[in-house]
Amino acid sequence: MDLKKVLKDGMFKNNPIFIQLIGLCSTLAVTNTLLNSLAMGVAVTFVLIMSNTVVSALRKIIPSKVRIPAFIVVIATFVTLVEMVLHAYVPPIYEALGIFLPLIVVNCCILGEAEGFAYQNKIIPSFIDGLGTGLGYTIAVLAMGFVRELFGSGELFGTRIFPEAYPGIGFLVAPAGAFVLLGFLIAAFRYLMDKKKEA
Repeated sequence: MDLKKVLKDGMFKNNPIFIQLIGLCSTLAVTNTLLNSLAMGVAVTFVLIMSNTVVSALRKIIPSKVRIPAFIVVIATFVTLVEMVLHAYVPPIYEALGIFLPLIVVNCCILGEAEGFAYQNKIIPSFIDGLGTGLGYTIAVLAMGFVRELFGSGELFGTRIFPEAYPGIGFLVAPAGAFVLLGFLIAAFRYLMDKKKEA
């Protein structure tokens, strides 16, 4: 198996947000700042890598009839670990991500990779697939967070970029703005992917 292709496919060809359109709930909800986006991207990537690796390692002993509940237990274990670490060491991030942190358990992106890849492949490819998919998710949420925070409030990571007089585009930090921006980013990403295919 070509591990480089597995990594790149997770990031670009099968990007969970821009191509597969899964895991959109957290993408729309927590990307009002770049810091929140980065934290969610790191959390999802960690859970993807670890759950893919464990599911792959246990794939031959998990009965097919109970595989989905088993996947959820594995995913929930790592999500709980992420929650505990964030709560203990970075409470502001824990508070900012709120309910969307435990909802990682039912993120279609993670469950889909466990079912569609890790349950059918060996440990190393599953680890790489989790990393690639996590990076693809992180790219998407960082793009959302960058545009929303920079143009919505004139800041990045809470530091003022535009002059104080900049009024900010309030629509971008509102939920409706997230929907509209996501549509534009999906269109741009797919356009660039099509151009790459043609080249």
